[in-house]
Amino acid sequence: MKEKEEDCCNDEENSFFNIPAFIGIGLFVVGIIGNFNYWIEFGIFFTAYLLLAWDILLKTLENVKKGRLFDENFLMSVASIGAFFINAFPEAVAIMLFNKIGESIQNAAVAKSKKSISALANIRQDYANVITDRGGVQKFSVEEVCVGAKIIVKPGEKIPLDSVIVEGNSTLDMSVLTGESIPKYVGTGSQALSGSINIDGLITLCVEKTQKESTIAKILDLVQNSLAKKTATEKFITKFAKIYTPIVMSIAFFMATILPIFIPNAVWSEWIRRALVFLVVSCPCALIVSIPLGFFGGIACASRRGILVKGSNFLDALNDVKTIIFDKTGTLTEGKFSVEEVVCVSESSKEELLKYAAFAESFSNHPIAKSIVSHYNKEIEFGKISDYKEVAGKGVSISFEKKKIVVGSFAFLKSLEIECSDIPKGCAVFFIAIDRRFAGYIVVTDKLKSDSVDTIKRLKKLKVFTAVLTGDSKQNAENVIEKLQPDLSFTDLLPQDKVEIALKVKNERSGFGKIAFVGDGINDAPVIAVSDIGFAMGAAGSDAAVETADIVLMSDEPSKIVTALFIAKKTRKIVVQNIVSILAIKGVILVLGAFGIATIWMAVVGDVGVTVAAVLNSLRALYYKEKSSRG
Repeated sequence: MKEKEEDCCNDEENSFFNIPAFIGIGLFVVGIIGNFNYWIEFGIFFTAYLLLAWDILLKTLENVKKGRLFDENFLMSVASIGAFFINAFPEAVAIMLFNKIGESIQNAAVAKSKKSISALANIRQDYANVITDRGGVQKFSVEEVCVGAKIIVKPGEKIPLDSVIVEGNSTLDMSVLTGESIPKYVGTGSQALSGSINIDGLITLCVEKTQKESTIAKILDLVQNSLAKKTATEKFITKFAKIYTPIVMSIAFFMATILPIFIPNAVWSEWIRRALVFLVVSCPCALIVSIPLGFFGGIACASRRGILVKGSNFLDALNDVKTIIFDKTGTLTEGKFSVEEVVCVSESSKEELLKYAAFAESFSNHPIAKSIVSHYNKEIEFGKISDYKEVAGKGVSISFEKKKIVVGSFAFLKSLEIECSDIPKGCAVFFIAIDRRFAGYIVVTDKLKSDSVDTIKRLKKLKVFTAVLTGDSKQNAENVIEKLQPDLSFTDLLPQDKVEIALKVKNERSGFGKIAFVGDGINDAPVIAVSDIGFAMGAAGSDAAVETADIVLMSDEPSKIVTALFIAKKTRKIVVQNIVSILAIKGVILVLGAFGIATIWMAVVGDVGVTVAAVLNSLRALYYKEKSSRG
């Protein structure tokens, strides 16, 4: 990040706001206003030219030595030096002056974009208040703090490392991480991500991840490297400039030396002037500057909303996404199971059924089993449990208080020849039998995220095909699927099944555009990898999913996908506007110049003016109003 900041400073130093440039501008004005003889006028403009053009002339010489002739510096150098040979002194200086002004505006625009992204560095905390073995508190660099260490964070301080709160409660400002402006209340057991700001409470935390593995470190790494990968459009412009420049030079040479031979009464100086006009206006710097800057602005805009794009090629590719496949649990749902209802069909009370189920599930690591034990919220007397038997994925049985307890699926109890009554559909149900008699069941749900249904609706309005994949049974997922109403859904899937389904959908819809997948778990990483664009839920998602994904949603909100689509759409629109307008304006002036109508002044204003306009237009990519996505 330090290097990035230094780059910004260097850009500012290269602007025309320095003493030699000001002197050059002053001499340029004097030369235009004053009435001098030929040699004094030449001396004034030539001095002004050197003060304004020395860096470009040096770059041109260096490139010539390295065999790199054809770039915008070479074009401007040849055009401006040629202008001196036809006594167009003011025009020669104007080429370099307006180039300096254009460079300055470009540097200011890039600095603004960089500032939007590099501002993320300010959320990094360099130290942690570590509780020592003797009970004191000592400051340590975040790099020195190990997993398991206890740290204290005071009100107003940033969370230095990904941790879990073990004492105290507070409110965290996570806006820079997630784009969510509403502070989040946290208490004992809550996770606190590095970079969050502790607003009002003193909290003690246990460190879960080292500095290199922390959320903030990953964010900074993603952002700093996000522009390393060029878009197809950027690559086209790079290749275009290498072919375009020698063609332009050849045409200009032909106009200045060969064409006058075949035209009766041709004036050589006039055709040289036309060739120079052609050279000046044909400079491709407007395209080279504005296109990367447009994508830079789009990535900065997305990052401020908690959407981290790993490369401008991925931002551009979002425009072609016509199918989005969602994982269900943890992506469209909270991923946190909770007991919704305990139903008795025997003499046992709800409290007894819950107790039996909690004791039976106390040895399991399954999220649903943990939710039952958590809901029971009392001490488990493991000494009273015997004859524990588990059938993976089906159920468990134990002996407890001289009773035989069986907890599991409908099929599991049926396999044990225990008759069960009908139960509600569309949710996860754990059946309970006591001494081989059906006693009741527990309904466990995984709630939809607040914006999941709206996200699917908005994607449909955008004519994006949606599909939902889940490892849950059809019965358990039915309720969620019914609320979401995706175009396609698949249940009872293993991780390898998800990959096969994603590839199948990708092949079937390959003619409609790109395929995106959204997931959060370790088992989603392979599917993210095979998709054209992979989204990962960054705050709660697994490291594997985040590392594999092309775009990370820090707030875990599915609706951010729609926001990302609109930002990508706006960014591409701006880039296309720049390309079309630049080529159109330059094309007109090129034709006028070839027929002797356009002057060098028109060429200078046309080239620099369109560059400045394109840069200013690119800055629009930095700004996005959420309400426009609902329009």
